[in-house]
Amino acid sequence: MTRRRVSIFGATGSIGQSTLDLIGRDPDRFEVVALTGGRNVELLAKDARALGAEIAVTAYEDCHGALKAALAGSGVEVAAGPAALLEAADRPADWIMSAIVGAAGLAPGLRALAHGSTLALANKESLVTAGPLLMAAAAEHGARVLPVDSEHSAVFQALVGEDIGAVERVIITASGGPFRDWPFGRMAEATLEQALNHPNWAMGQRITIDSASLFNKAMEIIETKEFFGLSPDQVEVLVHPESLVHAIVGFRDGGLMAHLGPADMRHAIGYALNWPERRHLPVERLNLSKIGQLRFEAPDEKRFPALRLAREVMLAGGLAGAVFTAAKERALDAFIAGEIGFTDMAQVVEDVLTKMSSEPGLDAASITLDNVAQTDHLARLCAGDAIKTLRTKA
Repeated sequence: MTRRRVSIFGATGSIGQSTLDLIGRDPDRFEVVALTGGRNVELLAKDARALGAEIAVTAYEDCHGALKAALAGSGVEVAAGPAALLEAADRPADWIMSAIVGAAGLAPGLRALAHGSTLALANKESLVTAGPLLMAAAAEHGARVLPVDSEHSAVFQALVGEDIGAVERVIITASGGPFRDWPFGRMAEATLEQALNHPNWAMGQRITIDSASLFNKAMEIIETKEFFGLSPDQVEVLVHPESLVHAIVGFRDGGLMAHLGPADMRHAIGYALNWPERRHLPVERLNLSKIGQLRFEAPDEKRFPALRLAREVMLAGGLAGAVFTAAKERALDAFIAGEIGFTDMAQVVEDVLTKMSSEPGLDAASITLDNVAQTDHLARLCAGDAIKTLRTKA
């Protein structure tokens, strides 16, 4: 049996760790090429040793020495910095997990697609900032992009054997997070600890906060449009507290096809890892009789304005997605640092979108890697100004 060569970008995050868990359970099927991570060099080195990776890369050049020391005598190559990430993406691999958090995940993903690799996409920013560029690169090089977000994996699975032209709408679900029933005034006072108390999922810090604000879901709305080639009005969101129905596809004959699964990212990861096969996965088997009920409700966009902002971004097109993600990341940094309140994050993003929408040509600019990077930089600067303004008013 030929072993599948795999690389994991963002190996030390929650998605990367779940991916490595699955690979480690079936080592005869996989050969690990590259593992990349951030500052958690101890975990990166531990995994690289355990799985016999060819190379381990930290995104931070100042961590090179620590990673090299941790892997001394292992035979695993060591590299550091953005250029090293791109070089790792150039290494021949059949399947690459793109789980780097933030806009930094776009360039390695594009590099992998240029080699015809299958890209398992968990990096939301790639589609939000440059969806047309990413999907065009896959088509040009005969590569494939497989969704790893549970919602998009659910849609992908529901569409197997179906004609996308027969789809009327796609409904993705949100748990509602820890603040689902909180009034807006109370949300404004929410602490970092409260935002990290997700009721259903165990994830990293940043994505957990994004889930509490529904910015995570806002990005997934845009991703759904870009990945499946839908119009903005075909994508809907329902709050589903149980987090068992991950998506529903509605067809033109009135039928709905829902995908149910446990709140365990290893299902979506495993589906992409083994595609086009379905193989055994170590996830919970649902007992619907014990679950008893599945609840759905419309989201309150006044309390969760991120959803409204996502629709505005889809309608604006162009580089609006790059503005959105950069402003969101900068606002998230400010909330984590205690510089702004929880509901201030949406205000920062809206202020930046409003200000930068007046920039000539933003909506019509071609989506290239350089344009996305430049827009990302300008939006972060603009977000910094918006944060200073909010702090002054406070």
